[in-house]
Amino acid sequence: MNHRITLAERPVGDIADSCFARDDVPIPVPGPGEVLAEVTWLSIDPTIRGWMAFDTYLPAIEIGAPIRSSGLATVIESNNDAYPVGATVTGMTNWQQYVVFERGFRVLPDDVPPEAALSVFGTTGLTAYFGLLDVGRPVAGETVLVSGAAGATGSVVGQIARIKGCRVVGIAGSVEKCSWLVDELGFDEAINYKTDNVRRSIRAACPDGVDVFFDNVGGDILEAAINNLALRGRVVLCGAISQYNDVAPTPGPRNLSVLIGRRGRMEGFIVLDYLRRAGEAISDLAGWVGDGELSYRTHVVDGLDNAPQALNTLFTGENTGKAMVRL
Repeated sequence: MNHRITLAERPVGDIADSCFARDDVPIPVPGPGEVLAEVTWLSIDPTIRGWMAFDTYLPAIEIGAPIRSSGLATVIESNNDAYPVGATVTGMTNWQQYVVFERGFRVLPDDVPPEAALSVFGTTGLTAYFGLLDVGRPVAGETVLVSGAAGATGSVVGQIARIKGCRVVGIAGSVEKCSWLVDELGFDEAINYKTDNVRRSIRAACPDGVDVFFDNVGGDILEAAINNLALRGRVVLCGAISQYNDVAPTPGPRNLSVLIGRRGRMEGFIVLDYLRRAGEAISDLAGWVGDGELSYRTHVVDGLDNAPQALNTLFTGENTGKAMVRL
């Protein structure tokens, strides 16, 4: 049987256990041109919360359908020469033990660890790479500020900015996370948003202003960053995790007029728009990892039934680095 975790009801506010149901259905049989694979790892990302609730850049998950998620799987039966039996593939596996597909999955090299495949070489790394370099366009010597800096994407963004010769300031939610950013990842400074006055701390850490703000959080932190934007500064809108569980729309940021006088630019992006260029990013990322210039950390939760718990760690701040589930 194929064990699954499905959407029972749409979340309102915090993600409750009642949003999820568990069932067992027959293992799907691959048809002509199709592949059956056993799911081995799941990628846990904030965007899952949006997919559960409403239409975004993808349609909302249907009630009764498995929770949408990317992951890794091992091919166990194949009617498609592009996916040989035994190959490790990555794609939209969803929260289930087995998946059938015809296309849309990528075969991974044998020497790529699963933790790396779902983090620095997965959508996390691609998001950091293209969001910073294509949207933020940092120049050596500029100051890059990153919110959610100890998360999967933010931690990679800050390291790429450092590699590109920028001064890097991260915002995170604990003393331990801030120490990791500075002592291990090479950030120049870190701000603890739970204990520091964020607006004053940004001004002190970025005395010449923020040239690029890579935002994973939204809300008050976005407003504080805009207030400290340098002339012709850029704001990269990657996520707004501080607002995903809000029942009512959060007011603000209330200072968008700051962008006018400072000739600032604020732009959102979705990594799906860059997938055709994935090879370009992975080549650079692999080179930096191999040279020891770029590192990553994972937060691994074991067991498919614990996937909801893993998702909630993103909103409680329990994770450092990339959250994932090992089946």
